[in-house]
Amino acid sequence: MGAGDPLRVVLRQAELVTVCEEARCPNLADCFGRGVATFMILGEVCTRACAFCAVATGTPAAVDAGEPERLALVARTMGLKHVVVTSVDRDDLPDGGSGQFVAVLRAVRRLSPGTTLEVLTPDFRGDAAAVRRIAAERPEVFNHNVETVSRLYAAVRPGADYRGSLALLAGVKKEFPQLVTKSGVMAGLGETDAELLQVFRDLREAGCDVLTLGQYLRPTSAHRPVARFLAPEGFADLKEKALNMGFRHVASGPRVRSSFNAATLLAAVGGR
Repeated sequence: MGAGDPLRVVLRQAELVTVCEEARCPNLADCFGRGVATFMILGEVCTRACAFCAVATGTPAAVDAGEPERLALVARTMGLKHVVVTSVDRDDLPDGGSGQFVAVLRAVRRLSPGTTLEVLTPDFRGDAAAVRRIAAERPEVFNHNVETVSRLYAAVRPGADYRGSLALLAGVKKEFPQLVTKSGVMAGLGETDAELLQVFRDLREAGCDVLTLGQYLRPTSAHRPVARFLAPEGFADLKEKALNMGFRHVASGPRVRSSFNAATLLAAVGGR
């Protein structure tokens, strides 16, 4: 069996989806080989069509009420120490899918109480109540990715709002200051280093604790072309500058993705 095959088998039996597979993450074999996965709840079809993302776009299926319990059972069966929960955008739902996040967090806390939890949420179209509902469950890490610079939002993240994403993170930190807040950015979508540094400053102003910076890789020929490949020394330089801005931890490199080594990152900032 290949690296990660046992986890793949468990996931298929439990009818669960991972963003590792759906987004064609380059770290999939590494993470699966270590028994680590980022669970993608609320189905495999997104209501938006971001120019960088490999997840299918269309009309999603109904919410699966049994998903939270199955996910929690997998976390317990696999002995996972840290679980990341993300989702497709569900703009078709009145609560944006926030209720399913809550149900998953509660199920994992109940069935696998030793597991730390991280959420990587959509923007919920600016619905502060949806964000608050999830943050109130006290996941150890609250992650929301800004993904790219403000200038590129209309082309890269249609339907999203740069300032809205910053406000989401700022609101979580203000109301739940004990939570570790985190955000991810990609290089190679057409931005400049100066624009990336402005994003870093904006995130710090929003109280963001942790930053991930990785290289954008084009999933298919139908997606946005790669504008540049940032050299390793470029990632190292941007990391140093970000740390000097006051981030508690920065992961920066070509293969870095928002959830890669998430448990190690949590330990680095003093999480349990």
